[in-house]
Amino acid sequence: MAKKLYVVGGEYADTNFTQIAPGHKEERFGPFDEREAHVCWRALTGKTVDNAMIRYFIRSDDEAVGEEWFVVGGEYANTEFETIASGKSLETFGPFPRQEALNKWRELTGKTVDNAMVRYDLCSATELVTRKAN
Repeated sequence: MAKKLYVVGGEYADTNFTQIAPGHKEERFGPFDEREAHVCWRALTGKTVDNAMIRYFIRSDDEAVGEEWFVVGGEYANTEFETIASGKSLETFGPFPRQEALNKWRELTGKTVDNAMVRYDLCSATELVTRKAN
């Protein structure tokens, strides 16, 4: 079965494009197949080309609203990033909508950028169950 795609976006608070501007709502179009999504995206971006604060993205159905995302990770035993370091535990943050999870991931990775043994990843609720089992 082919993935369904959505065109999402609108006017953002700043050019980081992570938070919709106050007084505005995220716009969502779809679902589309790949070709239709690109046609919709091109039409929307063409209409708003003169406003640097408006941005649209194509998102797959697994990034649709309502799906829960988690940020997981922490300090690992080595750079294979498979085993958590001795005395540490897998850190889990969430659940979040995908964009909030991405924002949390950015926050955590920004704070730990100087430690090569720390890594955080985004995962869905289904992936979280598998990660916690390992």
